[in-house]
Amino acid sequence: MLHTRPLRIVIPGGSGQVGRLLASHFQERGHHVVVLTRSPFADTYNTVHWDGEHEGQWIEHLEHADVCINLAGRSVNCRYTAENRKAIYDSRIDTTNLLGRVISTLADPPALWLNASTATIYRHSYDKPMDEFTGEIGGHQMLKEISDDSDPWNFSIKVAMDWESAFLSAWTPRTRKIALRSAVVMRAAPGNPFSIYLNLVRLSLGGTQGNGRQYVSWIHEVDFARAVEFLIARDDIDGIVNVASPHPLPNREFMAALREAYGMPNGIPAPAPILEIAAFFHRTETELLLKSRRVIPARLLAAGFDFEFPYWHGAAEDLVRRWRERR
Repeated sequence: MLHTRPLRIVIPGGSGQVGRLLASHFQERGHHVVVLTRSPFADTYNTVHWDGEHEGQWIEHLEHADVCINLAGRSVNCRYTAENRKAIYDSRIDTTNLLGRVISTLADPPALWLNASTATIYRHSYDKPMDEFTGEIGGHQMLKEISDDSDPWNFSIKVAMDWESAFLSAWTPRTRKIALRSAVVMRAAPGNPFSIYLNLVRLSLGGTQGNGRQYVSWIHEVDFARAVEFLIARDDIDGIVNVASPHPLPNREFMAALREAYGMPNGIPAPAPILEIAAFFHRTETELLLKSRRVIPARLLAAGFDFEFPYWHGAAEDLVRRWRERR
């Protein structure tokens, strides 16, 4: 059980897939949820306008709140043009700085501030797992300087590093803070990465991507919501926390398990040059598919968190079932 009393939970930038997942999860359990969004919408929880740039009436919802879960940030599923890089960067760093300034001035600030981060902050790794204690931060092993943020791989690292720096340096002495270094949250919902992978499988295009050796770090939607709930309840945990399944696996095995779960025996592979062409026409970047993310949630495991879906085979079967039910 999370708490014996209903909590007041505010989710800035909570209109995306992960935000709606958490908002519904906590609302269904009797907590009071407010989502801050540029475009308020109707749902079972309350949605309030903010622009992520300026102070406004939304601040009154943070006063006396128990938890703030900041998920604000432009989608990275795009080409990393100069304009898009600026939007991706500013939408994360500026909103985090804004929340830090606001929370520091509140008479009764949230007891806990969770801020989105990303498992992409760790280096491209085939050779060793990356946990919170021994994980190595950095870009592609063949790139020269992380400061060269014109490269898509290095840009992602720079955003993640500056995002966490803005969050952890915010002066909020009465508020516990956790940076959520999350892997890809797999949901059986349109537009989610899982649905994109599954559509490739359904079209017989779900073969190995690139050389197939790159590790895929992921977490089932149920475990993501449960992990956030767990961290709220554990007031002895702060700082950096990896939120990912404890068993990342190579892309070749990842796609094979998904094909098996769907019942598709074969899939056409996509070598890296083909992916580059496809990414160009789909206005996205191959870094999202080809970077090897081998992330381990050491702190969650040490704290006793029990994953319902620790292995991809079981998670894929459950997600395919959910996808079929929703259709």
